[in-house]
Order: sequence, then structure tokens, then C-alpha cells
Amino acid sequence: MTPKPTELSTTPQADMPKPTLTNKLANKVFIIGLPRTGTTSVSVALLEQGLTVAHQAFTKQAFMLADAVSDAPCFSDYQQLDTLFPNAKFVYLDRPLDKWLPSMQMLLSRMLVHLDKDNGRFHPIMKRSFNHCFDIWQVEDVFDDDHLTACYQRHQQQVLSYFAGRDDFITIDISVAGSFATLLQFIDLVEPDTAELPQPNFPQLNMGRNVASWDEYKHPNKISANAAGPDKRKFFDYRL
Repeated sequence: MTPKPTELSTTPQADMPKPTLTNKLANKVFIIGLPRTGTTSVSVALLEQGLTVAHQAFTKQAFMLADAVSDAPCFSDYQQLDTLFPNAKFVYLDRPLDKWLPSMQMLLSRMLVHLDKDNGRFHPIMKRSFNHCFDIWQVEDVFDDDHLTACYQRHQQQVLSYFAGRDDFITIDISVAGSFATLLQFIDLVEPDTAELPQPNFPQLNMGRNVASWDEYKHPNKISANAAGPDKRKFFDYRL
């Protein structure tokens, strides 16, 4: 496949640096499922297919270097990214609520102190991305089952409504047989009805209480979330 330059919006905020690596895909892939839906597993699977991947991206350069970007801020900023990268493909990750809910509660129990609006050590873009989807600065009990269920369903409904009728969007559950093949076909890495795939299923990562599999996984195609480029570590100019 011959790489083609990613097409960008002509709006001022899309005046972005050129990538310094040759992207394998003609257009970007954004994984827009919420945390604990399989973003790390999908990211590692795409690395193994030869793509450059950023699991979280907080600079323009990180977006430009990566073929695929997952997690924050993609799950909150998909509409803005759709404008900046009009030929991108979007992948929503679904997970049964009875499995997602306790997993998300565990994640928040470990992250919440670092997501504090004023004193949290996490990147400001990550903090506002989590607040946008989970109202962590507005609600008294962010761990409440009903609250998180409502957040999940609201996000899902908004995503499905926004992308309704479009062929540059799919939804998958990575635990379902055949979902890996569906993803590879969607992003044009394999032809439909390919008899043999490089691997049959997604890797099972960040299971249980593990939240750091991406940091532990070593691969030359990993893109730093804070990659610096011609604009140093500047992010896009849009606001949610």
C-alpha cells in the first residue's frame, strides 16, 4: 500500500506539522471507546500489524506520527478529530456493562487523585477528557453505579448518533470472535474473506487490576503521547 498524505481541514487550527515518519496507512484510525473497553489490547494488536500507534496523544506531533491513536483524548474529542482529519476512520469499542462497570470503578480508584482539576499530576488534556465524559469534577460520587452507567450510555448514544449512516465508522466488542478480522478489514490491512489472519484474536491486556500494560509493552512503533515536533509540544487550538 502506497502511503498518501493525511488530508486535513483547511481551518486555521488544522495548520499542523508534517509527519516525520512515513505512515503505513493512508488515513488515521481513531479508537474512540471509553477506558476499560480494550483500548490497550487494540493498540498492541495494531502495533503488531506494523502501524505506528499512540495510546493517548497530547500533542499535534503525536497525532501526526501515529497511524492509529486510542484512549484520551479520542473518546471525548472524536467530533473535533473528525473535522481535523476528514478521511480518518473511527472505531468504537463496546463492552458489556456488567464487565465494564467494575473495571472502570477500579481504574478511577487508582487515577482519581491524579485527575484532580488543580493538583492532579496527569496531563491537563487527559484530565479534561475524563471530566468531559465522567463529570469527575461535578459529581459527589464518581464511583456510583448509576452515574457511571449513565456516562457509558450517554457516550455510546452520542457516538452512534454522530456517526449514524457513515461507512468510516464501526463498532466492535473485542471479546467477540471475528472482531479482530473485522477491524483489519475495516482499516484495509487485509482483504475481505481472507482465509488466514496474522493472529486470530486481540491480545488480552490490562486484565483485572492491571492498568499499565501499554507502558510495559516495548515496541519500536510506539508513539509517545507527548511527542515534540516543529510546534514543540503544542496541542490543537480547538475547545470542547
